[in-house]
Amino acid sequence: MTFSPQPRPNPGMTLRDLFLDVVRTLWSHKLRAFLTMFGIAWGIVSIVLMVAAGEGLRKGQAEQARNLGKDVMIVFHGRTSLQAGGTHAGRSVRWEEQDVPVVQAESPDCEYAIPELEQDTIRTHSNFNSGAFTVTGSYPPFGYIRTLDVGVGRFYDWSDMREGRRVAFLGSDAAKQLFPGRNPVGETIYLNDFPFTVIGVMAKKKQDSSYDGWDVNKVFVPFTAMRRDFPDKPPGTNTTFDQLLVTPKSVDQHEACKREVRVALARMHHYDPNDKEACPIWDTVKEAQAFKTMTDGMKFFLGAVGIVTLLLGGIGVMNVMLVAVRERTREIGVRKAIGAPSGTILRQFFIEALIIALLSGAVGLGIAFGFCALVNLLPMPDFFAGLVPSWSSGLTAAGLLGAIAVGAALYPARRAASIDPIEALRYEAGG
Repeated sequence: MTFSPQPRPNPGMTLRDLFLDVVRTLWSHKLRAFLTMFGIAWGIVSIVLMVAAGEGLRKGQAEQARNLGKDVMIVFHGRTSLQAGGTHAGRSVRWEEQDVPVVQAESPDCEYAIPELEQDTIRTHSNFNSGAFTVTGSYPPFGYIRTLDVGVGRFYDWSDMREGRRVAFLGSDAAKQLFPGRNPVGETIYLNDFPFTVIGVMAKKKQDSSYDGWDVNKVFVPFTAMRRDFPDKPPGTNTTFDQLLVTPKSVDQHEACKREVRVALARMHHYDPNDKEACPIWDTVKEAQAFKTMTDGMKFFLGAVGIVTLLLGGIGVMNVMLVAVRERTREIGVRKAIGAPSGTILRQFFIEALIIALLSGAVGLGIAFGFCALVNLLPMPDFFAGLVPSWSSGLTAAGLLGAIAVGAALYPARRAASIDPIEALRYEAGG
């Protein structure tokens, strides 16, 4: 075995001298240093990308859920399935306008309870084009509850409600069709020949679920104007509406809010409050909680895969470092023979492993975050927010693999530094 003696250390070696000596040693063993750094960097990149993909899916789905509404519960009218108070099962139940203030007053855990009345057979046209859109009327909080962000103009307000003004807020696609290449705000649309002034246009939004169609293809008007011009169709009456939109004051209160709404409506319409067929509720809060449970499970799975990846990467790093120290046993003997104390030898291996860990950690984090940034420049699917990297996962992986590298170098180096210099000089690599 050929051996190139390293620069001679001495007990008074400064930190600068030690650092330069380590750099020269790493440079003389470039392949070994590269393999060690590659193992650490690859482990970091794998962890960061796995966590980033999982977080991107979670954020994308959460954003789509928020686009439907803010913790909203849609209360539909139904048909009784239980007998109650002398009434037979199978009776049709429809919500009345007078139910709304009662539900709001008797549901202290609910923030909003507002009606929605809609029709999809209203003829809609402007002076430039026509189209088939769902027209829906509600109270002003509807825009907040259903996440109808304003692109231009404004949403209708309580003044519009009180005066029953014929004003309209357009979905983004409806505005493009009715007013191609023009600003619709201030223009007039005709709903069954009733003139409505356009006061605003919704910002473009992506939506993955709905109970009555996509919001971008709707026309939104105040409830009083909807009730006057387009009352509920038979079997409904001029006081009934399609569904009640309810939001809890907090996510923790949503079950109590739902129970209070069921009890209030059951009392007013004389059916059993436990009859869910009479009062079907689409609970987006519960759906969001179910999705959170699913994403938490995915996070645990990715965490388990990440731990296995770290262990495999750590084993690879450990093997390379162990071989590196074994190959340098004779070098350690030479250093001890010319007067280097054990502490200096251990410091050299510690600094060497630390430099490898820091450099490979920085390279791994740079590659991972750079790759995430490049991928995020591409168009993303509707339900995926892109790769969302986490510094915590990257730094944890870098710290763990770096600790493994340092430990794998120090343990055999300590053993080699403790043996007799003559025995170390007799050592043959691979023997």
